[in-house]
Amino acid sequence: MRRLIERGEVSATELVTAHLDRIAERNPALNAIVTLVPERALAEAARADKIASAGRREGALPPLHGLPVVIKDTHQTAGIRTTFGSRVHADWVPDADELIVARIRAAGAIVVGKSNVPEFGAGSHTFNSVFGTTLNPHDLTRSAGGSSGGAAASVAAGLVPLADGSDMGGSLRNPASFCGVAGMRPTPGRVPAVPAGLPFSTLTTQGPIARGIADLALLLSVIAGPDERCPISLADPGEAFASPGPPAGPVRVAVAVDFDGAVGVDAEVAEGLRPAIEAAKRLGWQVEEACPDLAGAEEAFRTLRALQFATGLGEDYDRHPSLFKASLADNIERGRRLTPAAIGTAERLRGEVYLRAVEFFGSYDVLICPAAQVVPFPASHEYPPTVAGSPVTDYLGWMQAAYWITMMGCPALSLPSGYTTGRGGAAGLPVGAQLVGRPRGDLDLLGIALALEEALPPRRWPAWPPAEPGA
Repeated sequence: MRRLIERGEVSATELVTAHLDRIAERNPALNAIVTLVPERALAEAARADKIASAGRREGALPPLHGLPVVIKDTHQTAGIRTTFGSRVHADWVPDADELIVARIRAAGAIVVGKSNVPEFGAGSHTFNSVFGTTLNPHDLTRSAGGSSGGAAASVAAGLVPLADGSDMGGSLRNPASFCGVAGMRPTPGRVPAVPAGLPFSTLTTQGPIARGIADLALLLSVIAGPDERCPISLADPGEAFASPGPPAGPVRVAVAVDFDGAVGVDAEVAEGLRPAIEAAKRLGWQVEEACPDLAGAEEAFRTLRALQFATGLGEDYDRHPSLFKASLADNIERGRRLTPAAIGTAERLRGEVYLRAVEFFGSYDVLICPAAQVVPFPASHEYPPTVAGSPVTDYLGWMQAAYWITMMGCPALSLPSGYTTGRGGAAGLPVGAQLVGRPRGDLDLLGIALALEEALPPRRWPAWPPAEPGA
C-alpha cells in the first residue's frame, strides 16, 4: 500500500475510503473498532494527497504516509475519545497525543478510530461495560484475545493494515495468536511510553500488530527510538528495525511446548506449533528441546502486576468502586495488601529470571513456545474454564506461557503457525508460535521470524461472512 501511494497509483483518500467501507461491512459483527472518526480521517487523507502530489519522489514521503491505522483505546489521542474500556473515563477526550500516537501520526499514518480493550486493559479477553465484546474474525462465537483484541481483530479482518498495542502479560502476543496475525512485545524501553505513571517500570511495553513480519518491522521502526522523558528508553534509532535481514548463520532453536511440563497446554495448541517447528528444521536450523529456568516468574509477575494496578488505578477505584469488574478490583486489593518484603522478593526473583535468560541465550538464538496455552475460547466466558483438562481458577491462570516470558525481559512475538483441526471443538482457528529472542535482540528476532514466516505454509485469512460454528 505504501509503495502504491508513493508511485501515485493509489491515493490516500482512496485507501482510507476502501478501509472505511470494509469497517462498515465487518465491524458491526466484530465490534473491534469502538470509536470511529471517518470525517477527520478523510480530511487528513486529502491533506496527505496534496503533500504527495506536491513533491512525489522516492523516499520523500514519510514511512506510513496515507496508511489507515487504529489506536488502542488505552492510548491517549488528541481530540478522539479515550475510554480505557471503563465507564470511569467513558467520555474523556484528551488534549494531546501520547508519544506512540504522535510518532505514528508524524510518520504519515491516518487514524481512523480506536480499538476495543478489556477494562483498563486487564485480561486477555476483550470485553467491557462501555462497548461490549470484540469477537474473533475467524469465528464470531470466539474470543479475539486481549488486551489488544480490538487491534488484532481489526488487522486480521482487513479493517486496517496496521495497529498499535501494549503488553504486560501477553496483551500483544495472545490476541495475535487468537486472530492469526503478528504481534510483538519489544524489549522494555524499545518503545518509550510517554506519559507513564511508573516511568521506570519494565512490566508493560507498547508495540506493533500487523498481518506479517515485514509490516510489523515497519511499524516498529516508527514507534521505536529514544526519548529522554522515558528513563528506560534504549538508544537505537527506530529506523534500524525497518528492514530486518536474514539470520547471519545457523540458528540455534530451543523448543519448549509445555515448559518442561510446568504449564498446561491444550493438545490443539501443541499441534498448532508443529508447522513452525518443522519449518525451522527445513531451514537447516539446529532444533532441540530446551527450556529456560523460569523459577520465580509466577510469584514475581503476580506480585508486580498487582502492585502496578494498585498504584495506577487506586484513585479511580476509590472514587468509583462499583464501576470496576470484580477480577480487577480483586487485583487492586491484592496490590494494596502487599508487604515491602513481598515486593522486594518479587524484584529479586525477576532479576534472577533475567540473569538466567541471559545465560540461556548464550546457547540459543531463539526460543519457540506457545503464545497462548489455549485456542480461542467461547466469547461468553471471561476466561477459559480449563487448560489441558485442568480447571482454571482465576483470570490469569491460563496465561503463564506469555507472562513468564515477560519476566525474562526479552523481546517476544507471536507468529501465525498452524490451525486447529476441530478435535477440541472448532476447526480452522489460528495458533501462534511465540518466538523469544535474546535480551535487546529485537532486530535479530525480527530477522529470524521473517525467515520462519517465509518457510511456513500460506496463511488462511478469515472468510467473510465467517462460516457457521462447526461447519
